[in-house]
Amino acid sequence: MPKREKTRPLVLVSRPLALEKDDPLWKKLERLARVVVRPVGARQPLASHPELARAAAVVTMVDDRVDAALLAKAPFLRVVANHAVGTNNVDLVAARKRGIVVANTPDVLTNATAELTISLLLAAARRFEEGTRLLREDAFTGWHPRLLLGRELKGARLGIVGQGRIGRAVAAKARALGMKVAYSNRRSGVKLEKLLRDSDFVSLHCPLTAETRNLIGRRELALMKPGSFLINTARGEIVDEKALLTALGKNLRGAAIDVFHREPRLDARLARHPRVFVLPHLGSATIEARAGMARLAVGAVIEVLSGRIPANRVR
Repeated sequence: MPKREKTRPLVLVSRPLALEKDDPLWKKLERLARVVVRPVGARQPLASHPELARAAAVVTMVDDRVDAALLAKAPFLRVVANHAVGTNNVDLVAARKRGIVVANTPDVLTNATAELTISLLLAAARRFEEGTRLLREDAFTGWHPRLLLGRELKGARLGIVGQGRIGRAVAAKARALGMKVAYSNRRSGVKLEKLLRDSDFVSLHCPLTAETRNLIGRRELALMKPGSFLINTARGEIVDEKALLTALGKNLRGAAIDVFHREPRLDARLARHPRVFVLPHLGSATIEARAGMARLAVGAVIEVLSGRIPANRVR
């Protein structure tokens, strides 16, 4: 009598990854496990997916809420590979209680996000949003010496909130452009209040935690220099969006933001504001970074299902 084939573990992937099906790492995953990939635009939340109850591993995105309720629906779950650096969407305490490994994707998106931050600095300083609208609304009547005057980055003061990998990478690129850089974080650097008062540009690169939620609110925005700019490529919840809209009518000259409170929904007032340049969470959206993130996430799943601890485990 033939032996019964051993059931392979199931891996549930929240969205298609930037990893080709003929990639050796993806093929290795498919040999090891049965892989189910949710399509782009799937309306049901990950917690409602019928395969979750059988999943040994899930590859999650930054907008997937992995809380105790989801984990309770996944009795066989061994690993959550979060396709992001931040893990604010994962209940780490609940995962640890269950002995579930949580992994993230550090380092590989540092340069991509830093490059985008510099792009947003330039977009804000040189009034890209206003210039684009002028052309699209057929309101451009011709060049003149005072048309949409912006400011140069050279010599300007950049205040960076958070001194992790991305914050340091932004600082290096900003210095190459001739900017003066200062940091504020929990352990070192200048106090946040002083950083806000002294900086021409403030760029946010801290993780989203209970401490940093609405870190930049009405009071903090009021401290910023007249004519200054706010850049956010970290997490939307770090900034009080209503307070930001108020500040844009007062001391704040402009803002450039890649992240929002309730993604994918965006406050229509921010979307329409002529002094706000917005992007749809594109910080890591390069071929190189997204492929690297996919490889780290898939690699972590393979390691755990093979009985090993991945190097990118969140501790």
